[in-house]
Amino acid sequence: MRISFKIIAGSKVFAISKLDEHSYRLKIKSPPIDGKANKEIVEYFSKAFKIAKSNVKIISGLYSKNKIIDIPIDEKTWDNFIQVNNV
Repeated sequence: MRISFKIIAGSKVFAISKLDEHSYRLKIKSPPIDGKANKEIVEYFSKAFKIAKSNVKIISGLYSKNKIIDIPIDEKTWDNFIQVNNV
């Protein structure tokens, strides 16, 4: 499943919030330096969905705050994740 995110790097807390029907804001602690932010994003989703890091792919926006991330899950799994995390 491909999901659009607006990334806020260097935040004090890690948080996900909904921007609109198809995109989300993702606040992460890591700074956007030397790929640290991208690494944190991949590690977070791999742990959250219990999948290998290599299966979480940043499709576009590798050097941008606007990213499309491909996570090998179905829509129902994503909806459950969003509901559990009060997004």
